[in-house]
Amino acid sequence: MNAAGTGHLPDRMGIEFLEVTAEKVVARMPVEGNTQPYGLLHGGASVVLAETVGSIAAMFQAGEGRAAVGIEINATHHRSARSGHVTATALPLHRGRTLATYQIEVVDDEGRTVCTSRLTCMLRDQAGS
Repeated sequence: MNAAGTGHLPDRMGIEFLEVTAEKVVARMPVEGNTQPYGLLHGGASVVLAETVGSIAAMFQAGEGRAAVGIEINATHHRSARSGHVTATALPLHRGRTLATYQIEVVDDEGRTVCTSRLTCMLRDQAGS
């Protein structure tokens, strides 16, 4: 999974996948390089991490010959981080034939919640399938 993202946004953000299964997707991202001018983790970086793990989870649900396309994401930022890594875990809330929704929790190195997010993806046939 890590090699497949080379040259794309997750690679540029330093996202590294730790666990990828049909039941759970976990990835981490360094805080350094993903901060806003005050030296805090940028909220948009947390959302990129959340959407990345949720989308990968939805791809499992979509199945072969189908694609997962994000149609809605929301995020609540509880705190920030100044160093180390943040880790996101995506767990399913709903896994249907045409829609999949995931709850994503982003935590810092001490396990404190940085951000909670919910992502809904539309599951559709890939072009040419």
